Amino acid sequence: MNAQSLDLRLLEKFNGPPSGADATWKNISGSALYTVVVVPIGMLTTGLATHNHDLTTKSLEACSSVLLAETFSIVIKQTTKRERPYLAHPDLIYGKTGATDYSFPSGHASVVFATATSLSLSYPKWYIIVPSYAYAATVGYSRMYLGAHYPSDVLGGAILGAGTAYLSWKMQKLFDKNYHKQIAMPK
Repeated sequence: MNAQSLDLRLLEKFNGPPSGADATWKNISGSALYTVVVVPIGMLTTGLATHNHDLTTKSLEACSSVLLAETFSIVIKQTTKRERPYLAHPDLIYGKTGATDYSFPSGHASVVFATATSLSLSYPKWYIIVPSYAYAATVGYSRMYLGAHYPSDVLGGAILGAGTAYLSWKMQKLFDKNYHKQIAMPK
């Protein structure tokens, strides 16, 4: 059994004929696009309103990780040109979404995992980490349930999103370190 076959067999277990749950999974999937905008913008607004430099910085990290994840996702999709599973296998996979662009990686997964990872790195508390990743995993599942993505698309998106968040976090730490060095240097 090759990887593509395993990917398709796993997807068949997550996907299924249309049911009463479809609307719920579509709503969860659709909520991702709002969440990845509202969370960083809410953090930024609160940080600016309360003059909280740390919160403002963390919001910008979250914004940059989401923007990087989305940008890389689009570039990779255009490079790999993997067809959506419900279009590639209409005899096996039920399409419950209108998505017709390319499949790999999942853009939804990349941006929600970028947001979850940004929040988790900024606030390493279980009550932030667990709900953030639970939500991200639920969105990832919704994309497979709807027939829009293979499991490997979601996994690729999750890795991409977590990676861009980590990169943004590391770059901010490096910037802060260099900035504080410059301030401490005598003139």
